[in-house]
Amino acid sequence: MLNFKWGLAALGLEFGAWGGTWLLAERSDAALVSYLLLHAAASGLLSLALLPLLPGRLSRPRWATVLLIAACSYAVPVAGFFGVLAAFAILRIYRRKPAGDDFDSVQLPEFDQHQRRQSQFRHAGLGAFLGNAKVPVQARMRAMAALQYVSGRTASPLLRGVLNDPSEDLRLLAHGMLDNLEKRINRAIDHELTILQAGAAASGQQPQCAQRLSDLYWELVYHDLVQGDLRQHAMEQSLQYCSMALQHNHGNAALHLRRGRLLHEQGQLQEAEQAYAMARTLGLPASRVLPYQAQLAFERRDYAQTRTLMRELHQWGALPRLRPVIDYWNHS
Repeated sequence: MLNFKWGLAALGLEFGAWGGTWLLAERSDAALVSYLLLHAAASGLLSLALLPLLPGRLSRPRWATVLLIAACSYAVPVAGFFGVLAAFAILRIYRRKPAGDDFDSVQLPEFDQHQRRQSQFRHAGLGAFLGNAKVPVQARMRAMAALQYVSGRTASPLLRGVLNDPSEDLRLLAHGMLDNLEKRINRAIDHELTILQAGAAASGQQPQCAQRLSDLYWELVYHDLVQGDLRQHAMEQSLQYCSMALQHNHGNAALHLRRGRLLHEQGQLQEAEQAYAMARTLGLPASRVLPYQAQLAFERRDYAQTRTLMRELHQWGALPRLRPVIDYWNHS
């Protein structure tokens, strides 16, 4: 704070210095020396009085700051003394607040996995989090609960990785979630089979039922909900109903792609290649078919054809997950 005693003393000495010369109309050397001494004392006291008003970063070193203020006040008669006073008054009134005062520190809210059920959030690192035995079990269980709002293709591998976890609670939860996913699809399959067996052909619903059944069996495979013999059975059933649907709707490009992928999974590469070609002929975007055609050519060790297809795929910029593979084949 301002030292009022030194400030008043400085004002008194300054007025005394001018009063002694002007009021008494002194023109002698003694009067000049008297004025200079009183003015110097007033400037020194003024600098000491105003020093506390400066911010800490501007008041160090203190002796240099005191000398600077006193020199500014002493160098210019009258205007220097009152100019220093005016400068400090303006500095005090219009001093900018520190940048930190514009921001408040608040406590982070607790993250709720269930708050944004329909949002598409990233799952990077979730597998490592679930597999880290040092993380508390309750925290990992909350992370697993969030997987019920994630697509089965993402959730199934993560849940299967927890089936070997040392914690029995986590194993049971993972098994239950996988079982629920599989049962939901199996109930839909049973419903469609009932409709198909109840005379769907007579009512004209057979193509639609066959396509839905192919979709459901493919979902079991695509989401990695079945393995081993069950996976093979699901692929065979999906292929059977896909072929049945194509008999009534041969121009469905998406079904031809499905048929190609199923044949590809079963190792029937020649038939799969024909199905992929038919899907492109019927107008399916090349970006959806080319990756599977390139994979098929690679498995047949036709590397020249693989490179040709990958170069054709290079023009498609909306394939970020395939970009490293595309770049490799285009620069190899």
